[in-house]
Amino acid sequence: MARIAGVDLPKQKRGAIALTYIFGIGRSRAKEILAQAGVNEDTKVQDWDDAAIAGIREAVSGFKIEGELRSEVQLHIKRLMDIGCYRGIRHRSGLPLRGQRTKNNSRTRKGKRKTVANKKKATK
Repeated sequence: MARIAGVDLPKQKRGAIALTYIFGIGRSRAKEILAQAGVNEDTKVQDWDDAAIAGIREAVSGFKIEGELRSEVQLHIKRLMDIGCYRGIRHRSGLPLRGQRTKNNSRTRKGKRKTVANKKKATK
């Protein structure tokens, strides 16, 4: 099993797909890394030899990935919240921030429904 940047890559997948399991590496960057390492992108991870894995590790080290990238993204979000801009306020209140409607949808961002009771009608 190939372990790159602290992530175990699945053995049965093609190289270009397997590298996308690393946070910060998408399809195009995976292809770029494999080309830089001189590995065919259609080769499965289980068929990589030690030289190929070493080349891929060397190529991946040039990018900001995993923990370093996650912390940078969190810092960007924290900065938005600190300056109090619209996106920061939406982050703080747990609402969607890219213009989506919130009356019916956005359950992922808002969380499980919280039922609010109706007001009792005054009796005569």
